[in-house]
Amino acid sequence: MSGLMEGKAGLVTGAAGGIGRATAIALGREGAAVVGNDLEPRRAAGEVTVALVQQAGGRASFEAGDVSDSGDQLALVAAVVDDFGQLDFAVNNAGIELSATLLETTEEQWDRIQSVNLKGVFLGLKAQLAQMVAQGSGGAIVNVASLAGLIAAPALGAYVASKHGVVGLTKTAAVEHAQHDIRVNCVCPAAIASEMILSLPPERQQELASPQALKRFGRPEEPAEAMLWLLSDRASFVTGTAMPVDAGSTAGIVLPGEVVFR
Repeated sequence: MSGLMEGKAGLVTGAAGGIGRATAIALGREGAAVVGNDLEPRRAAGEVTVALVQQAGGRASFEAGDVSDSGDQLALVAAVVDDFGQLDFAVNNAGIELSATLLETTEEQWDRIQSVNLKGVFLGLKAQLAQMVAQGSGGAIVNVASLAGLIAAPALGAYVASKHGVVGLTKTAAVEHAQHDIRVNCVCPAAIASEMILSLPPERQQELASPQALKRFGRPEEPAEAMLWLLSDRASFVTGTAMPVDAGSTAGIVLPGEVVFR
């Protein structure tokens, strides 16, 4: 039986770990060819992702680059085409976080968050959509927003603003490119046990997970499976969505409880 992504090729940014690595592996398991992207200092971890994708049954390569650089974004798309023939899908996952109130946030910190999280998605979309339109065979893109792209979170103002922007870009791209048979969606994960989250102090981790109805951190594989479905032909009538993968955080009032780390 062929996989959900058999014969398709694409890219995943921020693929050296966490949600990006889990997504690349899931795509490889379903028959995709994947170019993983991350910063040059994370190349070794990116090559581990490549090996794991190959072990899962997919083809893979690594392309270092900064998502906030338009030249690197164009080079990433070109690498997919050069290695695997064409660009069928893309996952714009790379992102950074800043824990600071609005009054504590410096202008430099604000600019850095927006440059990676929002400008990075904008530049990725420009390069990816241009290639897909030129090919004329459609495609699917998933942007990784956050629960913070749907609701506010204290001490995360710059991050919240960037992720709300990702949701807006997603919807705009979906409307502008439906005529080209290109679907654009985003996922909005809550607290996932990623390198970014686990590097925070325990009390901050507790704060981030406390709004969830399910009192545990998500596994990177869980939003990855949602993205796999959105990228596949099984989601052929779905575009412009911001899908919560949030353990019930946006479902309603959540009773307090101790977060279970597992």
